[in-house]
Amino acid sequence: MFAVSAERRRSQRGMTLVELIVAFTILALLASMAVPLARSRVRREREKELRWALREIHHAIDKYKDMADAGQLGQQNAAKEGYPETLEVLVEGVKVNGQGTEGEKKVRFLRRVPKDPFTGSTDWGKRSTQDDPKSSAWGGQNVFSVYSKTMEKAADGTPYSEW
Repeated sequence: MFAVSAERRRSQRGMTLVELIVAFTILALLASMAVPLARSRVRREREKELRWALREIHHAIDKYKDMADAGQLGQQNAAKEGYPETLEVLVEGVKVNGQGTEGEKKVRFLRRVPKDPFTGSTDWGKRSTQDDPKSSAWGGQNVFSVYSKTMEKAADGTPYSEW
C-alpha cells in the first residue's frame, strides 16, 4: 500500500508541472493577443481626442472670423484678414464694438487652448492665410488653421499633421 501511494504522488507531481506549463503557455498567448488590442484602443482614444481638439480650435477660429467680418471686433483685425493673431487671443478674448462705454464686453472663443494628445502640449502647428497648405512653417501673419506637430501616422498611413 505504501508503494502505491508513493507512485501516485510522483505521477501527480509530474502531472501538476505539465498542467502548470500548459496553463502558463495559454496565459502568455492570451496576454500577447491582448497587448496589441490595448495599444490600438489607446491610439483610437488619442485620435478621438485629436479630432475633438482640432474641431474645437477650428470652430473658435471660424467664430472669430465671422465676428470680424461682421465688424463686431473693431479695426484691429483689418490687417489680419479677420483671423486671430495667435491662439492666445481666442482665450484672452477680444472687445466687442457697440457695447457702450459703461460695459466693455469681451468675447472669449476658447476657455483654454486644448492639448495635442500626441505631443502632450498646447503648442500646435499654425498656418496663416499666406502660408502653403502643406507648409510646416508659420508665417506669423494670422492663425488660419492649426495642425498637430507629431510625426506619427494614422492606421491608414496619413500623417496626423494633415488632419
